[in-house]
Amino acid sequence: MTQSTGYELRPATIEDIARRYVAVWSEPDAGERRAAIAALWAEDGVEFVEGARFRGHDELEARIAEAYDEFVVRREYAVVSEGDVFGHHDAVTFTVRLETSGGDVAWAARVFLVVGEDDLIRYDYQFTVQPLQA
Repeated sequence: MTQSTGYELRPATIEDIARRYVAVWSEPDAGERRAAIAALWAEDGVEFVEGARFRGHDELEARIAEAYDEFVVRREYAVVSEGDVFGHHDAVTFTVRLETSGGDVAWAARVFLVVGEDDLIRYDYQFTVQPLQA
């Protein structure tokens, strides 16, 4: 049997982390985006997506800026939460989507976050549940 760390995220913190996570992918201002990343992820936080890993604020910033330029600016998708945020202990999970202006879902992924006692993301896993069509 494993032992609990004794750390338990508060419900308001769970919702806040998910809200800020979704918002950072749509932040147009590079300085604000950088500040939002620093306020969300630990300095050595890691994001894992199929086939790639991004470690630390610099790599996360480059990844999020590239995604913003490609999907929000160029393709005009909105980044939204499905509203299915759930968490306990040090974990938060929810679904994030790219939607067209008409509300059609172009892509969706399940996000699973492991959060430290400082409420910063340590590990961020994205699992695509609806692939983007070419």
